[in-house]
Order: sequence, then structure tokens, then C-alpha cells
Amino acid sequence: MLSISAFPHCAAPQIELVKTAGPLEFATAPHDPNQIELGERPFALLDLLSPGLLRSELEACRDTPVTKRRFSIGHRGAPRGYPEHTREGYLAAAAMGAGTLECDVTFTSDKVLVCRHSQCDLATTTNILETPLAETCREAFSPAIIDSSTGKLLRPAQAKCCTSEITGAEFEQLEGRVDVVDRRAEQLSDFLDASASWREDIQATHGELMTHAESIQLFRSLGVEMTPELKAPEVEMPWLGDFTQEAYARAMIQEYRDAGVQAEVVHPQSFSLEDVRFWLREAPEFGRNATWSDDRKSYAVTPNADYFEALAAEGLRTLSPPIPVLLTLDENRAIIATQYAQRARAAGLDLVTWTLERSGRIDSGMIEGGNKDFYLGPLLPALDNEGDLYRVVDALYREAGVRKIFSDWPAIPTYYANCLDLP
Repeated sequence: MLSISAFPHCAAPQIELVKTAGPLEFATAPHDPNQIELGERPFALLDLLSPGLLRSELEACRDTPVTKRRFSIGHRGAPRGYPEHTREGYLAAAAMGAGTLECDVTFTSDKVLVCRHSQCDLATTTNILETPLAETCREAFSPAIIDSSTGKLLRPAQAKCCTSEITGAEFEQLEGRVDVVDRRAEQLSDFLDASASWREDIQATHGELMTHAESIQLFRSLGVEMTPELKAPEVEMPWLGDFTQEAYARAMIQEYRDAGVQAEVVHPQSFSLEDVRFWLREAPEFGRNATWSDDRKSYAVTPNADYFEALAAEGLRTLSPPIPVLLTLDENRAIIATQYAQRARAAGLDLVTWTLERSGRIDSGMIEGGNKDFYLGPLLPALDNEGDLYRVVDALYREAGVRKIFSDWPAIPTYYANCLDLP
């Protein structure tokens, strides 16, 4: 364990970090929002990129001063190396020049809105299992069951703990942790004592959880735009008799109004088109900036042009599907835009996509030794190493026409956006 040194303009960091072989180091204390420090990863990946026009273009701005860019979205903060949805992760993302930050929004038993990717992810993303609040978990920790003769995993270790089972005050007693556990563990300590090899650059052991209202104040102080995502509840709605889905969607927007945040810097998201339609009806100043996160798979049938035109006619401006829905390979393994991307743009819709840097290491068309991956899978045959992430970013912008990219390590899209002078 060691405490990293802060940036010259920062106070001492408030958490300890485990630092292994990687070169990345980011302070987690408050920093000057105008001071961007990308770290070494963008340049390490650039050194891996094959010679060509793209590499030459990116090399030409290696020494150019960097500013934050809305094109670069901190997906849950910077979870490639920090606990997601924590103050520390958000500060790291801002330090890497993310001009937009995301709080996934869910709620507690007393209807406090909090930043969590899932209502029931506390067992793996926080330290709840090591606290008395473990008694509130829907499913207590159960060890893995492993066949003693073959070593085959018969049942993974698991636990299920939800924000809806604790109060907002109890939520704030918890600490965030990197979302990695050992599913073969037979003891709780082993379950929590896990790491992902591809995240070895840097890992924060814990971080400060945040309510949605606290995230608004932090993001405003950092001078970034905000993209809250209303998460699907894992409890029956209406919650406690009167907290309907519409009340939930309304409450999220109300916290921006209460904080005096201008609607133009807020981009609410949901995987539910009905939530977006609700915002368009009831809060049009926020609804017109809303994003429908379309989670269709890359192999799904592409809707016809009328489908996208109908969405635009409803007032929807922005679609956000995963990367493989927007990019594919041609017969020569060149990365090109899909019909989905072409038809959406032809209908006048803006595109945002997810998620860069969420996969493992790339090596000769494989990721961590496998040829399947949700985020990059169809593109893998064209990818030789992690430097080719720049080719993916370039194709997303030039071929598919995306306006923003969610990333678990925002330094990469930040560097690209600065080189091309994107907003």
C-alpha cells in the first residue's frame, strides 16, 4: 500500500492506492478544473498504434496543451482504476479532461437518490458485506460450490445487497470498492480480495459514495456537463405505495432544478423510452437533451429508416447504443459504420456510444485470450493491440458520426478530441 503524491496544485489525496506495474497515477483530491493531466496511457497506446495517417495526426499534437472536452464522458467516473460512482473516480475522470460526467441514479428505502449503476450492486461495489449493514442484504454471502474431484465451479460465490433496503444515511456510511470479486471463493475475505489483471495499472481500494444531489454539486464545481441515467428499479413500483416510475423520473430532474442547474448542461438518460417520453412531456427543457440508451445487440435486425424518423418526430434528439451497433467490418476488415448508424444520422439523430476501455487487453484479435466481448467483439478481427483503440475512436467519430463516447478511462477520448479540436 502507498499513498500517491498529489498533483502540484492539489491537497493531499484522501485514499490509499495499490500501485502495481502500470505507469498511471492520479490524485483523488480536489483539483483545478482547468488543469488537465492525461497520465501516460494515451501516449503508451499511441506508441502501439501502427504507422499511418491516424498515428501521424495524433502524434502531431503530442505536446499540445490539453483542455477538457464534452466528447469525452467519464463512464461512472473512471472505473478502470477507481471505484465507480465515487468522488475519487469522478475527480480522476475530470483530471483526465472528461467534459461530461455520469451519475447512474437509483434510490434508497427512504427515496434518497444515489449514484449506483444498479440498485442491487452494493455487495460487489461497496464494503457493505464487511459492515453491520450486511444484515440488510437480500441474499447473504454464500460461498462457491466446487466439485472437489474436477475443480468445476458448480455454483459461484454470491451475495445481493440493494440500496432500496437501506436509508440514505446508511448508504453514506458505506465506502466504494472496485467492482471485482472472486466467484470461486469459499470465504468472504477471498470473495472480496480479488483483482482484474487488465486493471493492474492502478486501483483505489476505497472511495466516497455520493448521493445524486452531491454529484450535482461536485460536477458543477468541476465545470462539466452532467449525464444522469435513471436506472431500472429492482423493486416493485410504485415503491412504498406512492413512488411511481413517473415520480422517480420527476424526482431526478427536480434535483437539478433545486440546485439551479441550467437544463442545457444536463443530458438525462434512460434505457426506457417511456422515461424519455415522460421528460419530453413534463420537463421539455430537460427532455430535449435526453438520451435514449438503446441496448440492442449487434446482431439484432436494424430498424428501417421510418423507425428512426418516427423517434425524431417524437422529439428525441439523441440515441446511445453500444459500440458494436454502430461499427462493423467490411470484407477487407476495415472498420465502417453500420446501417443503424447511417439511418439514425440520416433521420437527424445525434449518436452517443458506450463503453471504451471496459474490456481486457487486446492481443492479435483476442481479449484476455478470448474472441468474445460485448463492447468490441465484432471488431476484434481487425484489432492487433490496445493501440487500435484509437482506430475504434476514430471510426466512431469519422465513420459513425458519434458526438460523445463513454469511457472507463476518459484520457483516451480526451486526447483524441483535443487532436481533432472536437467540442
